[in-house]
Amino acid sequence: MLVVTGAAGFIGSCMVRRLNDAGHTEIVAVDDFSRADKERNLAGKRLRERVHRDRFLAWLDAHRRDVEVVFHLGARTDTTEKDAAIFEALNLRYSQQLWQRCAEYGIPFFYASSAATYGAGERGYSDAHERVAELRPLNPYGQSKQDFDLWLLSQAPKAGISWAGFKFFNVYGPNEYHKGRMASVVFHTVQQIRATGAMRLFRSHRPDFRDGEQSRDFIYVKDVVDVLLFFLEKRPTSALYNLGTGRARTFLDLAVNTFRAMDADPNIVFVDTPEDIRNTYQYFTEADMTKLRQVAGYEKPFYSLEDGIADYVCGYLRAGRMW
Repeated sequence: MLVVTGAAGFIGSCMVRRLNDAGHTEIVAVDDFSRADKERNLAGKRLRERVHRDRFLAWLDAHRRDVEVVFHLGARTDTTEKDAAIFEALNLRYSQQLWQRCAEYGIPFFYASSAATYGAGERGYSDAHERVAELRPLNPYGQSKQDFDLWLLSQAPKAGISWAGFKFFNVYGPNEYHKGRMASVVFHTVQQIRATGAMRLFRSHRPDFRDGEQSRDFIYVKDVVDVLLFFLEKRPTSALYNLGTGRARTFLDLAVNTFRAMDADPNIVFVDTPEDIRNTYQYFTEADMTKLRQVAGYEKPFYSLEDGIADYVCGYLRAGRMW
């Protein structure tokens, strides 16, 4: 059996689809399953069973001999949430308990970290283990991911299992309909074009960035799950890995390409960045992809921003389809 936590969420449900497409049907989906708007993400997918996250650790104790691998993709991901206790409980303590069981039972463990650990990027975007302790996240979400990365690195040498942590950069793609404010800018652009014919982007509040030229490493979710499948099949060197494209693109690029995919002329308005995120807003991210390419040996090219947006908008958003 293959376990996917966060299976009803964005990346988790796409991972279930990718596993199904690769012929895997003995999948245990772990989530809290309390939100009706996330049920669409699992509709039509082939699963062995569903297990509520509150029961999962006990379930794993009982079924440990049957589990081939755990993809731990479940987390609290709201970067505007300020209550550190929520992140400590769900992103740190729960992940620690799950890792301890996988280490004890000899189960490979692949988990979602985040580019939010890099903070403002003042220390660069290298995924070298010796650099991890230098990073300074900007919000409690990023800090919870950083805390787990550091803790796991202290535990991994004595564990003796295959593992990998993936610092996801800005992931976009199908099955994020439920994410609200945390959905990708591609998603919000399509909604705003439909509603008003225009798109609002955040104005720059720094003199070294012009409006719309804030830049992120945007990666299509289909590339993300292809990398995870590669780790399932090939089991490369255990490590933390950046998972972006290695090329930063501006929000203006993203918005213009979304208008094109909607067969609409670009109409972009700049608005102030909300005050609750203004001081923790990342103006630039770009993954150093050397380790994934040269150490893990992942060779498949990633979607360009243009191709990823076209596939997402034309194949899913315009028709309201899931993947």
